[in-house]
Order: sequence, then C-alpha cells, then structure tokens
Amino acid sequence: MLSEEKFSFISENDKDFILAFDNEISKIGYDSGGNIGSGYCWGKYMIIYSKTGVKSKKIIARIYIREKNIVLRIFLNKIDDHKRFMESAPNYIKDVFTGTYGRCKHCKNQRGDNCKFRKTYTIDNQLIEMCNGVAFEFWEPTR
Repeated sequence: MLSEEKFSFISENDKDFILAFDNEISKIGYDSGGNIGSGYCWGKYMIIYSKTGVKSKKIIARIYIREKNIVLRIFLNKIDDHKRFMESAPNYIKDVFTGTYGRCKHCKNQRGDNCKFRKTYTIDNQLIEMCNGVAFEFWEPTR
C-alpha cells in the first residue's frame, strides 16, 4: 500500500521503518491486517497493530503518519514485567518510559484518584506515573 500515490509524501526512511516494523511485529503474532486508515486527530493516516487470530483485537501499537514524519506509539500493560529490559535499554528507548513527556498530572478530571489511564511502574528504583493518553510515543523513530 505504501507505494500508492496518496502515500508519496512519506519519506523513504519512514517507509523503510514501517515495512521493517511490520515485518518484525508479525514474527511475534501481531499485524495491521494490511490496513492504513484515517489518522483522525493524530495524523493524516494511521496503522493499527493488534494480536492476530483472536476475537478481541487489543491494540498494542500504532504508527501515526503525519505530513513530515511518523510517530510510533506502543501500548503496554504490566510494565514492571519489562523492567529489566527498560533499565538496560539505550537512552533513546529508556527516555520514552522515564522522561517528562506523558507524566501523569493527576488531573482528577471526573476520574477520581484511581484513574484507569494512569500507568504506574518502577524503573531504576524511581516510581513513575504516566498518562496512558499521551505516553510511550517514539517521535521520528527513523532518526
């Protein structure tokens, strides 16, 4: 699909990343169904990845295709289960989970203090709370 004229604005590096990501994620049982849909408010287009062969399609990643770049967003549960990997990951990966972007501000916006969108975990003995609505985004993953 990426060779269609409507996707000609996507850089070759970003197309290569999308194809490589698609290939690698399929090896562990996830795919997009070959679909590139509307990006709604996140970008011009979006690719949504979920588990293959199951009734309930729980989303685990999205690639937002914007006019000048792409953004990879991953969706994780039980983040502490991945603690060892994250603590030893390169900074460009670790920063997505430990940085300030996406930090929970305890908005209590009709959600109370038990917000279901809050992701709480520990990395390097630091308690981290992220807002699942904006966390875990890799901006321009090809750079």
